[in-house]
Amino acid sequence: MSRVVCWFSCGAASAVATKLAITQYAGREIVIARCIVKEEHPDNDRFAADCELWFGMPITNLISEKYNGSIYAVFEKRKYVSGIAGAPCTMLLKKQVRLDFQKPEDKHVFGYCAEEQGRWDSFLDANNIDAVSPLMERGLEHPDCLAMIEQAGIELPVMYKLGYQHNNCIGCVKASGAGYWNKIRDDFPAEFDRMAAVSRRIGARLTKDGEQRIFLDELRVGTGDYQTEPEIQCGIFCEMAQKEYEVTA
Repeated sequence: MSRVVCWFSCGAASAVATKLAITQYAGREIVIARCIVKEEHPDNDRFAADCELWFGMPITNLISEKYNGSIYAVFEKRKYVSGIAGAPCTMLLKKQVRLDFQKPEDKHVFGYCAEEQGRWDSFLDANNIDAVSPLMERGLEHPDCLAMIEQAGIELPVMYKLGYQHNNCIGCVKASGAGYWNKIRDDFPAEFDRMAAVSRRIGARLTKDGEQRIFLDELRVGTGDYQTEPEIQCGIFCEMAQKEYEVTA
């Protein structure tokens, strides 16, 4: 039978999706793949190791050799950070790595949550692959996944504990909110300064002051309003999904 490839991103959602898929597709060849991005928080390696124990399976680490797994290498070589055309780092460090690794007959597992139906539909439209979302199938939302990771006895990644909604790079260029970038400046000043310098040199206005796009070095301290604590809750869908993988534990 074809492989089942679970795309693990060191986020809570992809971890729970992977755990569910291991049970759902027992008896088939399962590969857990992670695309390394060097600008993610270093605690992600600890989280991945904890998840390997939970999965009972190793994680296959993949990396873009051309760009050495670094968003800054992408920005410098492409002279583009983010804008109407999106962020090239996602395409070159994750999607292209996935395309190079996948086989035509693979079934792909992704951690899209129940509240992301629009994003999931767009993903399916843009990718001609056999893909499933165990979380969406079970009605699991992102707060459910956070709770399920904690209930499994796994410490959440540092970015969640610091109040970020997702475990992306430290300074994700797909974010434009002033509150987000001010939080990055408070929590990771060196990373903020590096992104501010690179985006200024390339000419990318990554955030806004009101409706006006501005450079990060123009961002006024204290502007914006970023939610500092993710809501963690676990409902009936969590309980039903947990029973799927706990029965074989």
